[in-house]
This record gives sequence, C-alpha cells and structure tokens, in this order.
Amino acid sequence: MYDRFNRKINYLRISVTDRCNLRCTYCMPECGVDLISHSDILTFEEIHEIVKVSVSLGIDKVRITGGEPLVRRGVVDLVKMIAGIPGIKDFAMTTNGVLLDQFAEPLAQVGLQRINISLDTLNPEKYKAITRMGDIQNVLKGIRAAKEAGLLPVKINCVIKESPLEDDAREVAVFCKENDLEVRYIKEMDLEKGVFSRVIGGDGGHCESCNRLRLTANGKIKPCLFSDLEFDVRELGVEEAIYRAIDSKPKSGTENKQNKFSNIGG
Repeated sequence: MYDRFNRKINYLRISVTDRCNLRCTYCMPECGVDLISHSDILTFEEIHEIVKVSVSLGIDKVRITGGEPLVRRGVVDLVKMIAGIPGIKDFAMTTNGVLLDQFAEPLAQVGLQRINISLDTLNPEKYKAITRMGDIQNVLKGIRAAKEAGLLPVKINCVIKESPLEDDAREVAVFCKENDLEVRYIKEMDLEKGVFSRVIGGDGGHCESCNRLRLTANGKIKPCLFSDLEFDVRELGVEEAIYRAIDSKPKSGTENKQNKFSNIGG
C-alpha cells in the first residue's frame, strides 16, 4: 500500500488500552485523564480481525502499545492471537517495563519478537518524580527478564528535553552500552501544539518516510500521530477505514487536539 506521497505503508501500531500504571509528567496530569469506557474498547476478536485484514493489505510490521499494554487483562492471549496471523515479519511491544518481569517469558513463548522499554533516568528518585509513582527496580528487573526471554533487540526509549548530552541521557547511554541494549532518544512532544521532532536513533518523526498507521484503543485508524484525522473501523469496516486513512495521510504532522498519548500510543 502506498499513500499519495509514494510512501509504502506497512506498519500498524495498536493501542490496546488507554490505562496506565504510571503518571509520567510529560504524558498525563497527576490526576490522570478521562478514560475510554470499557464498552468502547476494542475486543481481542476485533483487534485480531483488524490486524488480519491489515496484513492482507500489506501490513507486515505490528507493534502493541497503550497506555501501558501490560495492564490489559489477558494481553498474552492477544499477543498469541496476533502472532498466529501469517505475514507479520516484525512483531513488537512498547512498555514502561514495570510489569515486564512477570510477562517477558510468556510473551516470548506466544510469539512476541522484541520489546521497547521506557527509561528516562537511572536515578531512582528522579525516576519516581518523573513517573509520580514508579519504582525503577521493577523496570530494571523487566529489562533483565526481556533479555533472558530473547525479546531482542531490547530497545530503550529515553525521553529528553533537548539533547542526548543531558546528564540523565548520558547515564542511560552508558547503561545501554554495558548491557547490550539499543537506546533511542525522544524529545518531549506536545500533541496540541504540534511539537515533535525526529527520534534520535530510530525512525519516528521522519515524516518524509513515515510508513505508519495507528489504531486507537476504541477503534479509530489514524494516518498520523499529529493529526485529528481518524476513521472508525466499526462504522466503515476495516478495509474502508484503512484505505481512507492512507488516502488522507498528510505529508507531515501538524497538531492533534482530540487525542492523548494514553489512548493513541505515541
């Protein structure tokens, strides 16, 4: 599948929940956000069908996101369902890592191939301040569990203010080098103001080569993170929603005033 700008669209990011067990300062207010009704959240069967149709149209790269995907009850079963769809070449998940110590091995056993884990600092006090409630030791245990389970390469997503030369970012880089991890630096973004930039060490934010569609937790296909455009799979059907999203995919991002990182997956 190609869009109007001859970009090959082969990547689907799936937000399986808008719920999270952290309250990161750059993601949501301390009190949390208004949550989607459970009745509006896509079922596993719906997600499986959407992925199946997407793969038949040319999607071969799939990533599970949230919110925090590991708080979705039965997520291992969902991963198994998706992994069983022929044609997926790259199957990954992005997580904050807090629960990964429990889930890494089961996820690997049912077919997840690799994992990205959020880690912005190695300082326990700073980590708790950034996440408002997190214990960095849980994340470190999750990283070790992911490596032992073979979810490789393990990639670390490190949010920065401006530069990878910031103290916390440099410490994360040393940690990654010492532990055979790949680090990606992501500058803080603002959906409503349209503030975004290229991911350092990754592909995100490269509008001219963007190959992504996003599926929100309540069933909207979005052609761009920084756009209000979205197409409801329940109203239009999966194939029609995908085609409309691709046909309307903008040349570059602008702003997104109706979504939050918690329900679109970043």
